[in-house]
Amino acid sequence: MTQTPVLDYEPTKIEAYDFRRAMEEASRCLLCEDAPCSMGCPANTDPGKFIRSIRFKNVNGAAETIRENNILGASCALICPQEKLCELECSRSGIDRPIQIGKLQQFAMEHERALNKTYLTKNDKYTGKRVACIGSGPASLACAADLAKEGVDVTIFEENQKVGGMLRYAIPPFRLPDYVLDQDISQLEKLGVKFELNHSVTFAELEYMKQEYDHIFVGAGTWQSKKLAIPGADLQGIVLALDFLTEAKENHSEMAPLGDVVIIGGGDVGMDCATTSKLLGATSIYNVFLESLEGAPAVQKEKDFVFRMGIPLISEFKPVEFIGSGKVEKVRFEHMTNESTILLKADTVILAVGQKVTEDTVSLKETEQIFTGGDMDNGGNTAVQAISEGRVAAAKIMESFK
Repeated sequence: MTQTPVLDYEPTKIEAYDFRRAMEEASRCLLCEDAPCSMGCPANTDPGKFIRSIRFKNVNGAAETIRENNILGASCALICPQEKLCELECSRSGIDRPIQIGKLQQFAMEHERALNKTYLTKNDKYTGKRVACIGSGPASLACAADLAKEGVDVTIFEENQKVGGMLRYAIPPFRLPDYVLDQDISQLEKLGVKFELNHSVTFAELEYMKQEYDHIFVGAGTWQSKKLAIPGADLQGIVLALDFLTEAKENHSEMAPLGDVVIIGGGDVGMDCATTSKLLGATSIYNVFLESLEGAPAVQKEKDFVFRMGIPLISEFKPVEFIGSGKVEKVRFEHMTNESTILLKADTVILAVGQKVTEDTVSLKETEQIFTGGDMDNGGNTAVQAISEGRVAAAKIMESFK
């Protein structure tokens, strides 16, 4: 009897702080007056302030600070690359190790969820103003939250059946459980933000919406995966990372056996594909990428998770040929700096070599009425960067109302 694969393993639960550990970690904070950690957060979540609150046992105050500054505070606690941002700037690094900011943020957000707290309020400063947000990824959600807090009537249009964009469909549930993302979404609903699901906005409709809304924010994301132009690229069994992750999340119990898997790409998406393949019961898994192990763009905690699952990472090799008769059977790689080659058996090859905007959004430009932001502008950065761009757009929109 074949066991149905599961994707609900949550290492974040195992590593989560309880009250005692949170107090111990927060007590290590130097309480810097200039709080370099806060300056290192693109979303302005202000870790310096919320860590201070936790240190003095004001967990409600910590959660309130996070929620006021980052509508996706619960999600970001789990997926944000703190080691490259706020923790990198932590002054404590010069003494021993940086404050574990992500875990303290997770602790505060779990406090909010456990007590079903609501910290956000709205005023009627811009009542009567209407804004449409296209897409429901981090940029749109952040833009909508800041506008809704000021009394703006905001509607988010999403082409899929659930809210969240890449956070919902591209990040595995063991890294970002749905209930955590739903916790963030519920804060928007309490602010009165409306959602139009299964609604793909066309350019023709966008022109019509200009008459119905004061402003439009477009945060359409980068939903088109890049491919490799090498021999054998059209063989069956070669799949794109976003397609694989979406299928695994939505229909993993019905997926065909993966067999021997080779993943190409050293970013977070590539690591997600590797760990997902492991949980789906792949026979063997190799993750191969161009960069050195240290230089691979994936954050260290994702690499560590891959290591703990026993998945080999092969660095500094580039793919040069897919081999097979109708269906992929092997992948040939060459070393980036010497003449070494490797040949890996593969029933499934997953390409995690980046994403780009879809062709129908390439030509979209900002105007006095239309604002853009998020991955479609920055080419696919972090969620906190997308949040920052959404908040900047919201500030510009509110400035136009004055």
